[in-house]
Amino acid sequence: MSTETRRCEWAQSPEMIAYHDSEWGVPVHDDPTHFEFLVLEGAQAGLSWATILKRRGGYRKAFAGFDAAKVARFSPARIEKLLADPGIIRNRAKVEATVRNARAFLAVQEEFGSFDTYVWGLVDGRPIVNKWRRTTQIPAVTATSEALSADLRRRGFGFVGPTVCYAHLQATGLVNDHLVSCFRYGELAASGA
Repeated sequence: MSTETRRCEWAQSPEMIAYHDSEWGVPVHDDPTHFEFLVLEGAQAGLSWATILKRRGGYRKAFAGFDAAKVARFSPARIEKLLADPGIIRNRAKVEATVRNARAFLAVQEEFGSFDTYVWGLVDGRPIVNKWRRTTQIPAVTATSEALSADLRRRGFGFVGPTVCYAHLQATGLVNDHLVSCFRYGELAASGA
């Protein structure tokens, strides 16, 4: 009898396994973490998540510990400095969008009291628990991610297409997309996530 832990098949490298086992799908209820994932997921567009995870520390340093209020005040000169930082993906459009997104994030907090209240309102405050048996069943986009994307873009956010938004819903536990065979599926479902 095998004692090997069964997890989602995408978790292969040590970084991806650690992320899968401790973060992915765990409900997030604090705004700094929501902002962090918005920054990282926007940076991922067109790249692999493994690439972004390897640079997570660089992003944390470059973007003021993911403090949206500080990032919202970044000047054009600060943006130019970031574009020379090898610790992040040096894509001008993504870096500029991160600063704009910080400003839009603050506006959402002002309107709703927190970004957390805003985003969890999309799922009536309860995670969507799927029952996928194969990775190929997991969608890249859903009606919920399309609605979130459209509303965020209306609010001035960038790099928040429906696929990026679905990644956010998965990462922050609004959706449990662990395969039913994965040990984390049962743990998160049992905890109400």
